[in-house]
Amino acid sequence: MDAHQAALLGRLDPHVLGKRLRAARVAKGMTQSDLAGGNVSTGYISRIESGQRRPNGSVLTDLAARMGIGLEQLLGGVAPAEYDEIRLTLDFAELSLESGQASEARDQAENALARAEANSLAEHAERARYLRARALEATGELDDSILELESLVAQDGGTLLRIKAGIALTRGYRDSGDLTTAIETGQSLLDQITEAGLDKSDEAVQLAVTLASAYFERGDTGHAIRVCRTAVSKAELLGSPTARASAYWNASMMEAHRGNVSSAIPLAERALALLGEGQDTRNLARLRTQLESMRLTEEYPDLEKVRLNLEQAALEFSWSSAAPVDLARNDLTMARALLLAGDVTEARQLSASVHATALETAPLIAADAKSVEGQAMAVLGEPEAAKARYLEAVQILTGLGADRSAAQLWFELACQLEDIGDTDAARDAYRSAAASTGLRNRARSVQVKVRVDS
Repeated sequence: MDAHQAALLGRLDPHVLGKRLRAARVAKGMTQSDLAGGNVSTGYISRIESGQRRPNGSVLTDLAARMGIGLEQLLGGVAPAEYDEIRLTLDFAELSLESGQASEARDQAENALARAEANSLAEHAERARYLRARALEATGELDDSILELESLVAQDGGTLLRIKAGIALTRGYRDSGDLTTAIETGQSLLDQITEAGLDKSDEAVQLAVTLASAYFERGDTGHAIRVCRTAVSKAELLGSPTARASAYWNASMMEAHRGNVSSAIPLAERALALLGEGQDTRNLARLRTQLESMRLTEEYPDLEKVRLNLEQAALEFSWSSAAPVDLARNDLTMARALLLAGDVTEARQLSASVHATALETAPLIAADAKSVEGQAMAVLGEPEAAKARYLEAVQILTGLGADRSAAQLWFELACQLEDIGDTDAARDAYRSAAASTGLRNRARSVQVKVRVDS
């Protein structure tokens, strides 16, 4: 029982509470003897129901649990039918979200939220806000999603739902490019749940690896790997497929970024097999996209296999709570595969489409898409058109912060500009790549005065 619930109990008339307890017990088909147990006798329940006794918070919480109802139902006087209907609406919202019907999930969550708040059902209202935030993320309204998640994470306590909100918030900051805030938020929450002894759960492992990915993206490679290894160890002890998949996935991503693709691919395949055992369709599709992106960097990739798996990922995204950024990444990987397979015109059209849809919500992906479009134009024998696309990518990147992904794309653009003979733009891009990794010129121009003896 939290402070708010304790205050409600203190103000509640014992006779009103007694009537609510009796109504809930009868609705569940239980006798007073059925409800009794532990330190609560049948006689004591009778006195509570007659208004002669006010139970303390611990007793009332235990009685609510025995009846399988929320504590708020007794404190707020919600009719059992209304309580169950709100809970059912939230279940439908969650199902809609995981089935890829994000707009419908948001509407259901908002409906449940209004009713939960009207009936002072704090637990239901919190879940409704979380589901609404996830739905906003899935519809591309990332800023609104982050605002909702911030209010949930700011609450005291280490509840499971707060940890889930922390994972989504850390991911949201990371995907929006705000890596410093992602790290501060994720690390603070991880420290809190570790101190509270709640770090041995699937959600705690997922939070840790999401945090590790933000550290890695910012360039803190050593710390990212340490956080990820700790998470892998905990995942192995838990034996949970979800936790182990999350840990392997992030370890794979780090190996790939370090250029060790031969080690990254088996880790991703293990994670994919584990995720396939569950029902997390969105993450299954996201990992499939990442795996095929890594396979494209192999010397002789099986392009037909890559294409089929990317099509499967697109289908899985359509069934899940996929965000627009997920779809954009998958389409861009498909464009790269098409370019390697010689389907240049289709690759150019698809990359142009990714740029148009990702420019507002995921500018780094939009810049990457413009780079792929430029490569297609170069293959088609249009160097000036290719140069124009590369410079558009440069313009987008110039407005972004410095991180590992930006540095990689700057470097690729520098190589592409060099290939078409624009050495000045290539040199500037190389410098931007170095700056994005944190490299700075420590040399200083020194003017030396030479004394000439007469």
